[in-house]
This record gives sequence, structure tokens and C-alpha cells, in this order.
Amino acid sequence: MTIKVFGHKSPDTDSTGSPIIWAWYLNEVLGRTAEPVLLGEPNTEAAFVLDRWKLDKPRIVDGIEAGEKVVVVDTNNPAELPGNINDADIQAIIDHHKLVGGIETKAPIDITVRPLACTATIMHQLMGADATKMPEPIKGAMLSCILSDTLEFRSPTTTPTDKTLAEQLATDLGVNLTDYAAEMFAAKSDVSSFSDAELLRMDSKEYEVGGKKFRVSVLETTAPQMVLARKDSLMSAMDDVAAEDGVDQVLLFIVDILNEEATLLVPNDFTRQVAEKSFSTVCGDDTVVLPGIMSRKKQIIPNLTV
Repeated sequence: MTIKVFGHKSPDTDSTGSPIIWAWYLNEVLGRTAEPVLLGEPNTEAAFVLDRWKLDKPRIVDGIEAGEKVVVVDTNNPAELPGNINDADIQAIIDHHKLVGGIETKAPIDITVRPLACTATIMHQLMGADATKMPEPIKGAMLSCILSDTLEFRSPTTTPTDKTLAEQLATDLGVNLTDYAAEMFAAKSDVSSFSDAELLRMDSKEYEVGGKKFRVSVLETTAPQMVLARKDSLMSAMDDVAAEDGVDQVLLFIVDILNEEATLLVPNDFTRQVAEKSFSTVCGDDTVVLPGIMSRKKQIIPNLTV
């Protein structure tokens, strides 16, 4: 039976590239039959990476069948996975996020969760000496995942392990890190073709804090004004998105990669309360700038308070 390898819904670069990397390893090194798949349309940066390294876009699946063999990467949160994930035959989990709980397996499995910035970095460690067998497109995917998740080493999640591996891969590929990262971020910043609801869901995760459910959305960009110019319509769309997704509030953080700060949209008093209690700040009329805030995983989620 083919093993499906996938990451979370709303696939970013790591959740698009890592299934491709691990499916290659399972197929070409371990001799098992595996297929990378996606649980949604990849974002613009991930689409750029696929094109740049001539990688086939993985098939998008609506769900999984009971008993199907799967490997889950870049998440361990059931809210980010098919609703029947516990009916699958989960073979392994490879992740770099905090443990959320709720996943059940049919037998003991391999679980690797390490405090690194990128799932792809963990995969390189798991491959050991076999990592030298990676062809250029797989190396390109791995480099892209690391640059994306570390925001070219600006994110506080970055570790020396991530940075050293990225530099090694760039050397192998003959790629200038700064120039390539700029290309990736430019692709990520072009959000003109997306609706407000699509933007709010593009890079988002669901979390429960103090009995309240949030969709925490992050838009990382080198052109924050492109998003801020749409703040009124984005805030107007938040109620509908929250109702459709079964959450109490959508929180949208617009991360300015170059200036290393985030702007949170403040559509109502509840969001204002959350922002001021979570980040010890005072909000403006409808936005608040949070200097130094770059990482949802390390700086936003751990601080959320209601």
C-alpha cells in the first residue's frame, strides 16, 4: 500500500517541500512506496519553489481513507489534519511544533519532534549519511524550507543547525542565499490575486486559549503595505471566516520581514483585549505594531492570553 506523506492544511513552503523530501527518501532510499500529497493549495512562495526546482506539484487530496498508511509532517495538531486522521494507519510523525495532543495511532510509531526551525532540517538529520544521495531538486526543496521557516535566519526559531545546513545546501547548489531568499519572499509577498477570506486562511493555524478558539493567521511579506491597504476589507471578512471555521476570532499578524516587526489588525474590543494582555501594548484604532515579533510558534502562540 502506498504511504501518503502530508503536512498541515494551508500548505506553506515547509509543509509542501517536506512531504516531497520524505517521500523521496522512503521511495529511493528505504524502498517503500510513498506519495507526497497536499491538503490544500500551496501558497505563492511554495508554488515558486516547486517551479524553481522543477518539482511536480503534489496531488491535492480532500481527505484520507480509513486504514490508509500515512506519514504526518510539520504538524501534530489534529485541527490541521483531515477530520478522520485517527482512522488512518499513521506510520510516523516528523515535526518541530509543540505537542498539542489528540492524535491516536493503531500501534507504536516513530515520532520525531525536535526544537529546530524547520521540519526539513530534522529530515536531514534522520537521513544520516543517506542525505548525500539527495538529487538537486530535493536539496533545493530542503534549502527553500529552511529559508522560509527561518525568514532567512531572522526568526528567533533559527538554530545554528538550520543555518549551517542551509549554507551547506546553498554551496552544493551554487545558490546565493540572500538573492534566492529575496526571490522567495517576493513570491510570498504577491497576494493581489487572493480574496480576503483566502488571505485570512493562507498561513493559519487553529489554537484554543483560555476556552476561546482562534484562527491565528500570519502573512510574512517584504511589502506589508500591500496587505495593510486592504485592512478594512480584511477585518470585515473576519466574522464570516470565524463563523465558517468554528472559531471565536481570527487574529491576523502581518509580519514585515525586512523591518522585523508584526502588525496585528484590531477589528473589535475582544481582539484589543487579547493584544494588550498578550503583548503588554496599547493598540491604535485598528492596528498595533509589535516590534521584534516574527514567529507564530515561538512568540505569538506562547504569549496569547484572553
